Amino acid sequence: MSSKKAFTLIEILLVIGIIVLLAGAVIVAINPGRQFAKARNTQRTTDVNAILSGILQVMTDNQGRWSCPGSTYYSTSLPPMVTTTIVATSETATTEINLSCLVPNYLPRLPIDPSLPTSSLSTGYTLFYNTSTGRISVCAPNAELNETICTQR
Repeated sequence: MSSKKAFTLIEILLVIGIIVLLAGAVIVAINPGRQFAKARNTQRTTDVNAILSGILQVMTDNQGRWSCPGSTYYSTSLPPMVTTTIVATSETATTEINLSCLVPNYLPRLPIDPSLPTSSLSTGYTLFYNTSTGRISVCAPNAELNETICTQR
């Protein structure tokens, strides 16, 4: 008689069950949805800082004035542009500002919120100019995980 050694069906099912439990625990611990949301928020933070830096560079080059052809970031009479825009709010109105003059001299490309399609006509970011203090704030209203992403200078 020859005896062959082999795994029984119960042993194989037990090993598969343990692997499934471990894989489930690892997926819950890693939480890929949260990790992707954190990555998108990091991109939003980078974009907000880049937009604000570009705006300030334009203003520095123009003796403290916003000089983008056809727009003023505190104007209330601007029509919506047909180029990539940023929503700007002031004490009196909400308008859309053409920031395409930032590209390519100040930014390699105009940042777009990661939750928007790349063909969007809006950046998905907001700009606030406080006329009483002269401070400019750029925010990401679509931030995830209950975060507030704003940069002010």
